[in-house]
Amino acid sequence: MRKLTILGTIALVAPLLAMLAIVAWYVTGSWISLAGSPMPTSGYIAMALGIVFSLIVGCGLMALLFYSSRHGYDEPYQADDEHE
Repeated sequence: MRKLTILGTIALVAPLLAMLAIVAWYVTGSWISLAGSPMPTSGYIAMALGIVFSLIVGCGLMALLFYSSRHGYDEPYQADDEHE
């Protein structure tokens, strides 16, 4: 039974790796053949600012997530006084 599982894994992984290699070859060839004009300095500055801003927003949101989780803000509401 174990040998059948290993053969099934190989039968799944081998075609996937082959497809990955074919796609990587195609993308690399397309990237090289479509080389355009170089990016101006303002483009690099805009890209760097976008990356930095995205990292700040992502880190801030993760910090808020951990803060709310540790301080009990994510727990369901439970009333202290029960009305019957």
